[in-house]
Amino acid sequence: MAVVTYAAWLAVGAFGRPYNFFDMKIYHGAAVWWASGRDLYEFVAPDTTLGFTYPPFAGLAMLPMAHLPVGLAGLVNAVASVAALAVVLAGLLHPIANRLGYPLWFPVALATPLAAALEPSRETLGYGQVNLLLFALVMADLVGLRWRSQRAAHVVATDGPLLRFVHSGAWAGVGIGLATAVKLTPALFIVYLMITRQWRAAITAVGTLSTVTIGSFAIVGPESRAYFGGVLWQTERVGAADMTPNQSLAGLLARLFDSIEAPGLLWFTFAILVLALGLSRAANARADGDELTAFTLVGLTTSVVSPISWTHHLVWVIPAIVVLADAAVRRREASRGLAARTGLGGLPGVNGLRPPIWYPALTGLRHGAAAVALYLLFLVSPIWPYEHQLPEVSHYQDGLFGALMENSLAVALIVLVAALPWRPGAEPAFYGERPARPVTSGVRR
Repeated sequence: MAVVTYAAWLAVGAFGRPYNFFDMKIYHGAAVWWASGRDLYEFVAPDTTLGFTYPPFAGLAMLPMAHLPVGLAGLVNAVASVAALAVVLAGLLHPIANRLGYPLWFPVALATPLAAALEPSRETLGYGQVNLLLFALVMADLVGLRWRSQRAAHVVATDGPLLRFVHSGAWAGVGIGLATAVKLTPALFIVYLMITRQWRAAITAVGTLSTVTIGSFAIVGPESRAYFGGVLWQTERVGAADMTPNQSLAGLLARLFDSIEAPGLLWFTFAILVLALGLSRAANARADGDELTAFTLVGLTTSVVSPISWTHHLVWVIPAIVVLADAAVRRREASRGLAARTGLGGLPGVNGLRPPIWYPALTGLRHGAAAVALYLLFLVSPIWPYEHQLPEVSHYQDGLFGALMENSLAVALIVLVAALPWRPGAEPAFYGERPARPVTSGVRR
């Protein structure tokens, strides 16, 4: 584990960028500015044109940092984010570790530094962003849904009222509601819950979002009116679509057309298609018993269709890698059973037919190779050597290969939305909710 952690640290130094809590300085400056009695959305960070762009609830949540030095605030956020990442990985890996017979601490201890070295995580930590914390809020609802469908296995007679409530999973939806109140893009998870008729979680998410938003109006009315009446629609406060770190569909189209902004009608058309594809595949994944892949597809779809998705937003590649790796292991396990039934290893075949001797060894290779390739892509992050900015430099300055590298993460996200496999029956905790159709064997693509 020490070797893995050290290797991850070296990878961050080799492939990461110089980090100095740049975004945290903006949040901290805005909090100090607001705490001194001035308008939150009038703050502009020194030597930049950037200000506070989150909803007022996020401002209230960040207000306590006004009492800390900016460096300490960044360190507190980094520690909390790494802890949140470890907790999320525990939730992701728990069913897999149980199936394979590993103690949970071991894969989590290995996976946490590996995941922290990836582009979305290291950018989040280095810039002082909040994406890993929001990621944890959303994934908490996945755990809540698991617990709710398995409440008889978690709730025991000795539990107090609080533990009974926690283990019941009745709170599922609160995390998505809070995450949406901080950054609006997680709202797509509410749409997903409605499409899959998980009404209780959807109502809980909407209720949480409404409560904290209305509460923000009651506490900081002027800022709430300023945000929802104007700041929310001022897209220029965030940045130009063609900026290299924007790896959304809009950023991809803007760079392909060598334009500062994406062509509106073309972007809208493709965004609707990707949205429909992502949500339909997520609903099918859940119907086949794989809620983790369903959540992952919704998160990936959000990153693609959002007008701006900076690389630190792309945390949903982490569960995508887990899903691909587990799909490879599952296919290999299934092939061993097939080999035993069809005569490999000296056993009699079925109808005299035997698969090739190398079949079990190569089964799952595609998914395993895809997991490794996806990990390496987001570890190396080849967009930065080809970073260009209009109108100074064309996005085709380094030819077609340079353009491909500059858009490589966006292309990977779109491919994942279209082709990420799900694992039928991977979440047996949800069987009690009666999937829409029978669970089938194999890995669906």
